[in-house]
Amino acid sequence: MIEILKNWYERHFSNPQVVILALLLISGFTVVIAFGDILMPLLAAVVIAYMLEAPVLKIQNRGLSRKPASIFVFTIFFAIVTISMLGLVPLLFEQVYQFIAELPKMVGRIQQELLQLPHEYPGLVTPSQINEIMNVVKTEIGRFSQVVLSFSIASLQGIITWMVYLILMLLLIFFFLKDKDMIKTWISGYMPRKRAMVQQVWSEMDTQIGNYIRGKIVEIIIVGVATYIGFVVMGLNYAFLLGLLVGLSVLVPFVGATVVTIPVALVAFFQFGWTSEFGYLLLVYGIIQAIDGNVIVPLLFSEAVNLHPVAIIVAIIFFGGFWGLWGVFFAIPLATLVKAVLNAWPEACEADDPETAS
Repeated sequence: MIEILKNWYERHFSNPQVVILALLLISGFTVVIAFGDILMPLLAAVVIAYMLEAPVLKIQNRGLSRKPASIFVFTIFFAIVTISMLGLVPLLFEQVYQFIAELPKMVGRIQQELLQLPHEYPGLVTPSQINEIMNVVKTEIGRFSQVVLSFSIASLQGIITWMVYLILMLLLIFFFLKDKDMIKTWISGYMPRKRAMVQQVWSEMDTQIGNYIRGKIVEIIIVGVATYIGFVVMGLNYAFLLGLLVGLSVLVPFVGATVVTIPVALVAFFQFGWTSEFGYLLLVYGIIQAIDGNVIVPLLFSEAVNLHPVAIIVAIIFFGGFWGLWGVFFAIPLATLVKAVLNAWPEACEADDPETAS
């Protein structure tokens, strides 16, 4: 047994570059898991900087230097953030509070409909079972409402903290764009000289992470805006809130769309009941989801993601459990990182194996 473990160790860890890569990965995951909440502004800034890198490079290719190109792109981004904060955020909060206020009525309406089931299917369900289920639902809604209410009346200190984080994040985005080469050179100075394997993995991941983040942001915008327009045309209440939820649901492949269907159907049923408008709205919603899954995703992620659905679901469960929302967002890039490491690992070991080399 000891000999087997020794041979395994020598085969997979005899190359110093493999050890360096393993230590970097372990250190990176440890820092993120332990200090993920503290580093949230930094991580958000990195994500947004990746998203803005493409337009900066396009402007550079037209003859402008890095600094003015970064300033131009950041100015547009800052204007979009400012307009969103002043115009869209108040609308979002208004619809959130209205939706929470209407939730008890919606649940009561659903309870009335469900209580008709015992008369139609007496052997399948009883009124007491339905009442028990609805009581649990009402209790959970009450808890959720209290959480939102406590958040809405948060202290001034909490608001100031979020504003400071926002300012720090914007500053980080600007410097990440303007001084990208300088920062990369500075980080490289602390890396080991023999790092060919690390560079191989990073080169593959740098392109894929950038493509994934930009593609995911574009997908959120397209799906969210299309859903909002569809809901407005259909006259659905809380169109902005539901459109935002549908847009954000693409962060969790396969699962997000299923979960967000519940509030969409709930609001539509409460507003329209069992009518043709209810069916048409769900049809529009289903068409948007079908276009997203069969057209938008293949166009945006054909080169960025090459993973089996099972691998994606496992990555979402694993990294989401460790790292919450950020883990869900980065589940696919992290799974791609694992795949890149596994692909590079045997190559590095075999290249260092004298028998293979001969």
